Amino acid sequence: MIQAVFDWRDYHLHQFEIGDRLYGAPEYDEGDLGGARLYSDRNINRNKLTPKPRTNSMRTTTTLATACLLVSTSIASAQFVPSEESLADLYPGKAYSPYAQRSFPDKLLWGDTHLHTGLSVDAGLFGARLGLDDAYRFARGEEVTASSGQPAKLGRPLDWLVIADHSDAMGFFNDLAAGDPDILKFDQAKPWYEGLQAGGEASAAAALDLIATFSQGEIDPEMMAEYSPGGKTYRSVWEKVVDAADRFNEPGRFTALIGFEWTSLVEGNNLHRNVIFRDDADKAGQVVPYTTQAPVGSTDPLNLYEWMENYEAKIGGSVLALAHNGNLSNGIMFPIDTQYTGRMLDVDYVEQRAKWEPMYEATQIKGDGEAHPFLSPDDAFADYETWDAGNLDLSEAKTNDMLQYEYAREALKNGLLLEKRLGTNPYKFGMVGSTDSHTALSTAEEDNFFGKATNAEPSPNRMMHPFTKTENGVFEGYQLVSSGYAAVWAEENTRASIWDAMARREVYGTTGPRMMVRFFGGWGYTAEDLNSRQPAFRGYEKGVPMGGDLPSRNEAGSPTFMVYALRDPLGANLDRIQIVKGWLDADGNTQEKIYDVAWSDGREPDANGVLPSVGNTVDIVSANWTNTIGASELGTVWTDPDFDPAQPAFYYARILEIPTPRWVVYDAFRFGVEIPEGAETIGQERAYTAPIWYPPQG
Repeated sequence: MIQAVFDWRDYHLHQFEIGDRLYGAPEYDEGDLGGARLYSDRNINRNKLTPKPRTNSMRTTTTLATACLLVSTSIASAQFVPSEESLADLYPGKAYSPYAQRSFPDKLLWGDTHLHTGLSVDAGLFGARLGLDDAYRFARGEEVTASSGQPAKLGRPLDWLVIADHSDAMGFFNDLAAGDPDILKFDQAKPWYEGLQAGGEASAAAALDLIATFSQGEIDPEMMAEYSPGGKTYRSVWEKVVDAADRFNEPGRFTALIGFEWTSLVEGNNLHRNVIFRDDADKAGQVVPYTTQAPVGSTDPLNLYEWMENYEAKIGGSVLALAHNGNLSNGIMFPIDTQYTGRMLDVDYVEQRAKWEPMYEATQIKGDGEAHPFLSPDDAFADYETWDAGNLDLSEAKTNDMLQYEYAREALKNGLLLEKRLGTNPYKFGMVGSTDSHTALSTAEEDNFFGKATNAEPSPNRMMHPFTKTENGVFEGYQLVSSGYAAVWAEENTRASIWDAMARREVYGTTGPRMMVRFFGGWGYTAEDLNSRQPAFRGYEKGVPMGGDLPSRNEAGSPTFMVYALRDPLGANLDRIQIVKGWLDADGNTQEKIYDVAWSDGREPDANGVLPSVGNTVDIVSANWTNTIGASELGTVWTDPDFDPAQPAFYYARILEIPTPRWVVYDAFRFGVEIPEGAETIGQERAYTAPIWYPPQG
């Protein structure tokens, strides 16, 4: 392991004050670190920066690259003089300015691929009254009034958003709420309407009953005819969705991507996909979303892919999909032998899934889906925000044999197995986070969490009531996860650029914090590359970014990976960077190993290779923590010590923060209530990068 050690005491701008606010690092522009564009106050008066006293706690493990970029002082020995060849590639026509006419993505843009408004039936029944305009205004940083009557505002605006309302029954809730007699003549609708009118718990119960009826395939198709493709109401609502996205789309400032959620449920088992268009209204408006209810829809992903294929062929647009919550699929999200339909996996299945699903939503409000402790018993951090009681509506309890087909890491490993068997890896995806909030509010901050649904917006008792409970199990209210966000490395803040980053998998997900992460793989990275003034240039020049395949080997040797992370400027320090490796061994079995590759505070692994805990500064009573442990920045160049050139493999980075309070702690502090027994109060928030794959040659 190669780590660069930098002493922040040499530079007095590590922390500074503006009024009564303390900042972790000064603002820097889009050129720094290959274009990281982190949040900072736009009204900073640089002439009034007050340096904080230098203390020993300001010494940290970091990359010289970022340190040099955060300050005006430079170190001559760390400077990188690019070759003529790299100049020709990276600075076409303008060799002097490193920021002009770049040929790689240099903007880090934060967004949410999965937000619901009151147009979604379940959201409406849960009490959501905010619509499309409210959702976009909130995401852009404006203050809105939540459906529960409380003022709400993001700590920092997002760069982009996908409103992904459910494609099935679009527009149904509005007419149900209005008591439309054409709906109330159906027996199924009457208790839903009555529950809605009663409000509170009755409305929530009505929502759960509607979801269960839908998930079991028992909803009356005649009642839904007007709210399905072919119905005038359905077409009208979709036109409003597309129009709102175009109205709020401001290239260069804020991107509103057009999308919807295809809500496939198979007897309560989750197969949901969010569908995202690259296109504007002139193309996306020519179609209506694909649905799941017969006779016009289907719950089979292969039929969704066919719809996507037809859209591209007939309209000339571009579209992709990403799945989420495999943890609630009860073993059908990532099959390796047969689909839930009984159809054997074949070449067509793996090719279609690989083509249309370049991303997976690995963390969100209904549980973290990266790994599970049963599948990864040697991973000390695998049991994070785990939801494994059963399927989506808890109509069936979970069993351990289902887990291997539900989690992202296991899918990445099984993808190697399927590629060997069928020639294509169907699970070659980048990981992102998103909210799946049904409130029109994209909140993923622990201290600003507005819940999954309106009945779970901030209140003294929201921790106390189960989110879902049946005879098969329970998802407690305090188990809701304040997660997550999607980060993309893009050339510019536009639909095309963000969508293209998704398509090539140059993405990563976090559980909420906006930490900056770069991850590159190649065959010859060195400490000098990391310590250069601009490691991103060397990253793209000598290898591939997250989401790519390692380039061909020119000579013997193991792959090297350059990874670095900068903490969220308004968040917690970093504990460690890990690289997770998965591979297919000589016997055709999947394997995994987690490597600690960079860490804070001068800790050393013990005799068994276990890195000691970073510690814990959380004060539960005051709902606070301190950044007196951990590092503001970590980075390293790491070489795989166990590399076998004959074995296919993947590598991704996992970045862990120091422990911080969960949202329940803030609720207890602000409302003066007790935290329920069994509720987790502390967590280590994290980021997951898209993997880099190694395909054996020959």
